[in-house]
Amino acid sequence: MKIIKPIPTALLAAFIATAGSSSAAFAASAPDLKVALIAGKTGALEAYAKETETGFMMGLEYLTGGKMEINGRKIKVIVKDDQGKPDLGRTLLAEAYGDDKVDIAVGTTSSGSALAMLPVAKEYKKVLIVEPAVADEITGAKWNKYIFRTARSSMQDALAAASTFKSGSVAFLAQDYAFGRDAIKAGKEALAATGSKARVVHEEYAPAASTDFTAPTQRIFDALKDKPQPRVLQIVWAGPNPLNKIADMKPERYGIALAPGGNILPVMKTWKAYAGTEGTIFYYYGFPKNKMNDWLVAEHTKRFKAPPDMFTAGGMAAAGAVVAALTKVPNANGDQLAAAMEGMSFETPKGTMSFRKEDHQALQPMYHFRIKKDQKNEWDILELVREIPASELPLPVRNKR
Repeated sequence: MKIIKPIPTALLAAFIATAGSSSAAFAASAPDLKVALIAGKTGALEAYAKETETGFMMGLEYLTGGKMEINGRKIKVIVKDDQGKPDLGRTLLAEAYGDDKVDIAVGTTSSGSALAMLPVAKEYKKVLIVEPAVADEITGAKWNKYIFRTARSSMQDALAAASTFKSGSVAFLAQDYAFGRDAIKAGKEALAATGSKARVVHEEYAPAASTDFTAPTQRIFDALKDKPQPRVLQIVWAGPNPLNKIADMKPERYGIALAPGGNILPVMKTWKAYAGTEGTIFYYYGFPKNKMNDWLVAEHTKRFKAPPDMFTAGGMAAAGAVVAALTKVPNANGDQLAAAMEGMSFETPKGTMSFRKEDHQALQPMYHFRIKKDQKNEWDILELVREIPASELPLPVRNKR
């Protein structure tokens, strides 16, 4: 019988030390994980883009314990401004995948630009996480397997709003471009999907840069004033919201209630005079109760003297998806990442989200709010009527997989 001699303790210790130092040296020499963040930092949606970037960077900080690394590899974020222009968005994403050799990309602010970017992800076989663009086509007709969305969709917005309209008459006011028309189309479908008995009696589309709402509002009032109660005007608007100007026309004369979609904090703080008005929103800093949101609210308030906004939370959600994905697939191979991310759950300021396997849309709760009567400070704007769980939002699958 051959006797195997034990390895001397000193020699074994030396081997372990050598192996450990080699692993550490490998981690230290491993290439950076590169992430492209594309956003419309100039143009009409500049405020949204800046919030997204802030939230994304804070998300990476929180999720990596301040180290800004995953599995020992440093995270390098390359930020590009597409100015909300589809052609530029497409070019910048190709540049990020091709020249910068990024492992994964996130973007962008404008739905038009995001839609232009989708085929680029397919061409390069690299994952694109869409945040904060909302057009339904992104996870619908224009989708491909490399596309994942942490942002909510127009249909999720619409389903949340529809859940608050049980009966009566509804009119819509929206901007006359893809976002607005997509939102109203989704709104009408959502009413049917939620079993609402409310009937849509009018749709009004105004130029995106409108400042005078007298004529379109009067047309809405005329269409609603004799219809069954309750009478609701649903406002879907990106950027400075027309709520104040419409309220000045006294819709209550006709028994019409206004239902604004949630907006960024600088817009909503101008709504103080409309206490009791209700609407729906995908994030307000005071609503979610979890460790990540607690940290975000505290840190953002400390650093910026104001609480985080809707798109700040969205950027942090995208960071959660990036960290979870690259932890699962360290080599960042596009096909392996796409497979691993299907059904993947990840942490966000709204709680745990999951990418639906069928179309890679992040399923998430929404919030029914009421504008507060007693506001303690300029950011104390909304009170929660009800969190609407994702399970109550019957989001259809519309991609052609």
